[in-house]
Amino acid sequence: MSDNSHKRDFSSNSRLPGIAALAAGIGLLSTLAAYVLLSLIHLFTNIFFFGSFSFADRSPAANTLGLWVIAIPVIGGLIVGLMARFGSEKIRGHGIPEAIEAILFGKSRMSPKVAILKPLSSGIVIGSGGPFGAEGPIIMTGGALGSLIAQCVHVTSAERKTLLVAGAAAGMTAVFGTPVAAVLLAVELLLFEWRPRSFLPVALACAVAGFARAIFFGTGPLFPLETAPATAISLVSCVIAGLLSGALASGLSAALYKTEDLFHKLPLNWMWWPAIGGFAVGIGGFIEPRALGVGYDVIGDLLHQRIALQVALAILVVKALIWVVALGSGTSGGVLAPLLMLGAGLGTVLGHVLPGNEPALWPLVCMAATLGATLGAPLTAIVFAFGLTHDSNALLPLLAATLVAHGFATVVMKRSIMTEKIARRGYHIYREYGVDPLERHYVDEVMSQKVDSIDGWLSVRDALAAYFGATQRRRAYPVVRENGAVLGIVDRAMLEAVRDSTSPHALDTPLADVLRECPLVVALPDETCRVVATRLAVHELERLPVVADYDSMQLIGVVSRSDLVKPSVAHFEEEHKRERFRRIGFAAGKEHFPPVRKTPTRTHG
Repeated sequence: MSDNSHKRDFSSNSRLPGIAALAAGIGLLSTLAAYVLLSLIHLFTNIFFFGSFSFADRSPAANTLGLWVIAIPVIGGLIVGLMARFGSEKIRGHGIPEAIEAILFGKSRMSPKVAILKPLSSGIVIGSGGPFGAEGPIIMTGGALGSLIAQCVHVTSAERKTLLVAGAAAGMTAVFGTPVAAVLLAVELLLFEWRPRSFLPVALACAVAGFARAIFFGTGPLFPLETAPATAISLVSCVIAGLLSGALASGLSAALYKTEDLFHKLPLNWMWWPAIGGFAVGIGGFIEPRALGVGYDVIGDLLHQRIALQVALAILVVKALIWVVALGSGTSGGVLAPLLMLGAGLGTVLGHVLPGNEPALWPLVCMAATLGATLGAPLTAIVFAFGLTHDSNALLPLLAATLVAHGFATVVMKRSIMTEKIARRGYHIYREYGVDPLERHYVDEVMSQKVDSIDGWLSVRDALAAYFGATQRRRAYPVVRENGAVLGIVDRAMLEAVRDSTSPHALDTPLADVLRECPLVVALPDETCRVVATRLAVHELERLPVVADYDSMQLIGVVSRSDLVKPSVAHFEEEHKRERFRRIGFAAGKEHFPPVRKTPTRTHG
């Protein structure tokens, strides 16, 4: 029986406790940042719409400015345009794409300017009526805090990514009180891996933020709701709601980037674009004041059926238009809250015609389905909707409709609203990921165990004649001491370079002396193929000797690049080789089981 004691379900990481402790502290700081951001939004809302210096939570829809309301978002957009132009361009946009770009292409490094200017600019934009949510800015701000702290300690880029995402997810938890959904957002959208080394610190940060949130925001769901259990006919309605929500998500994404393209054609510096977008917001706010600002109160009213059908339809149309124009102008704001409102508005309209359940269910279902399809994160959307309402009866309809919407958007759209922006900057992001075949297999499974080695006392002349002549069997050979300890690997090119050197006694040099100046790079049998593949790439080598351990350095095998291809070949067959082992037939009312056979292999790619 082979020794499998070195094989684990997950890779070991001795640094995990320290990273988790840092993540917990970042969770507290992100909660405080969320409180500051929401306070800034309340402050600027009162300054812009009510002329008072107050942190009271007031809706901009209650203003009495009349036509002057059109100028308020323009002023806010102008201020933010100047901040982006002379402060940091990174504050533009809705935050999550910028965080993804920093993670994948910036080694998770973010600047202190972003941590300060992002919440300030978002407070100004949303406070002046911008139709955005606080979640995008807090994700960017929390991520910046995590990144800055990580830049002050000795960590790897992967660990810095974990701390950045911990801050971002903790900020979302603090705003919405949905820690599980925030963890899923990290997994589906930000981490690009599923490993304890990253998942556990992020989850701990969200848990800490969830507990700390009670100090600043109290406890309980943001939009408490209870609907009746779903009936069988509800499945048909869920499919219809999911398809329409997916269409809405796809249409919003396409409209957003078409609008952004139009702004790029303007003969003006981008600094002025937010003011132009603000003008559209002002007009929309004059027509339908409840479309202004974050709109959490409107979302609550839509979920509880406190808004008439005609008003809900007006909010849906106006909110969609001003959100697309404002975000396309490059201002600062989030997407989650607007998507929640738009989805809830669609559900309110559909609730009057869909059969199978009470009308109050469909705003919640469409809200989650629209969010999941737009972000490309269906599990996040399902758990997020549950976390906002604590409505357990809605879980099944949420699951059905959100997955239908996600499937629709996946077929229709090449990229989500999050990745399209990054793609336009020249970076491609592939959202699917799975277990790397090279991570699943170990060196002792693929290495060559029958090894021809050369004694280290042999001269260069004799080695060339005996091993690299006309009867050469291997491209390279490991060199060992008398006790079997590895000295290195030699090939024809290395020995010919020694032969052609200017030293008169080069051909008489023992191989042990030739390898003395060469770094000794080896592999261990209990290392994964991924680790060894990386080592080969870093050192630009074709093969490595495999030793029993670093103490004895006893040669037990050789692993080459061609050996490391074997797991990938097996993975290719799993993905593309179609087989049939059994055919069921019916004769005289009896099942027939013919002999097992395989159909001809069909491969793709």
